Amino acid sequence: MLVYTAAMAVNLPLELPEMHPVAGVCIATAAAGIKYPNRTDLVAFELAKGAQCAAVFTRNVFCAAPVSVAREHLAEMPSRLLLINSGNANAGTGEQGYQDALKSCALLAEAAGYHAKEVLPFSTGVIGEALPMDKLGAALPELAKAFKVDNWRAAAQAIMTTDTVPKGFSRQLMIGDEQITITGIAKGAGMICPDMATMLAYVATDAKVAPELLQRCLQQAADRSFNCITVDGDTSTNDACVLMATGKAMTSVIDDDQSEAYAQLCEAVTEVCVVLAQAVIRDGEGATKFITIDVEGGASEADCRQVAYTVAHSPLVKTAFFASDPNWGRILAAVGRAGVKTFEIERVAIYLDDVCIVRNGARAPEYTEAAGERVMQQEEITVRIVLGDALHKAQLWSCDFSYDYVRINAEYRS
Repeated sequence: MLVYTAAMAVNLPLELPEMHPVAGVCIATAAAGIKYPNRTDLVAFELAKGAQCAAVFTRNVFCAAPVSVAREHLAEMPSRLLLINSGNANAGTGEQGYQDALKSCALLAEAAGYHAKEVLPFSTGVIGEALPMDKLGAALPELAKAFKVDNWRAAAQAIMTTDTVPKGFSRQLMIGDEQITITGIAKGAGMICPDMATMLAYVATDAKVAPELLQRCLQQAADRSFNCITVDGDTSTNDACVLMATGKAMTSVIDDDQSEAYAQLCEAVTEVCVVLAQAVIRDGEGATKFITIDVEGGASEADCRQVAYTVAHSPLVKTAFFASDPNWGRILAAVGRAGVKTFEIERVAIYLDDVCIVRNGARAPEYTEAAGERVMQQEEITVRIVLGDALHKAQLWSCDFSYDYVRINAEYRS
């Protein structure tokens, strides 16, 4: 009999690690009561003059109004403020939503002493409801007075929706003889699937980086992190990831993509993004298992990714993981329906951690249910799928489907 217990984040600490302040970045939070009373739901980032911003956004055709405005403002002038609200997505709201996003930028800019186009707006929450501008407008003057250099923890808490824990990570490194800080936060637990980005994430560094290299660095980091995760196969209307660079820790600019300094920076930014992306999966709505899917030996990386996502998105596979049931036929069937025709069935091998469940396209002779059940009882499991002997591979992270996933999403608007 399956014994059910309420899900918690999978091996994710309730408290954030040390969050190092980033020189040139101040953060403010406030409670506007957008959806719930007496909880912080507004965040603003203030960036020092000369800071650079790079961003990636959802490709959902029904992108939210703040996504449209943020794209436009990024293209027009350097950004000095970011404004994030939780509790309301301001998506599917038509022209009124677009005007509300513009007005929110203007109100914060006026309160903080900036130009409206220097503000990038972001929203997360319920789709299809008008942004409560009366509540937002009343809270923005307070927000503009609350900037602090060490407010990362409060910001991570304020942007949460169905998240059970705040998500953040920070690290420092030496580039040459200068110490660089990279700190980031993210939110997301459901409606998570790569289509650039996969949630909301804000990462800042005090490195000095040329704008075109900053965008390239973010794209590379996102492709290796936020574009390698899926909870449920749904891509939100509001997904965005921003990388901010203030330049306050360096005397010279990183402007050579072949330099050791650029390589070090990209590696560190990617590390922060991977930790944040995995935290989103560990806190997936109702998740009880953290699942790594490795596919290797495909004719191309695209083929490997297609197989990996087909397995990760299968409700039958995901519910088998929740039940700790080594029903390997579900994985085999998902591989077969992935639409990849460049491998030979007789050469496929599938593993659950160290246990081979399929060899040469059929059940491995040495496989036992006891061995499969041992692995499936774990909170963290790796599914390894070998398609052949080609050199291409792909890795992604996913989670199971539990009763709580259905309950959380059934009750989301209540």
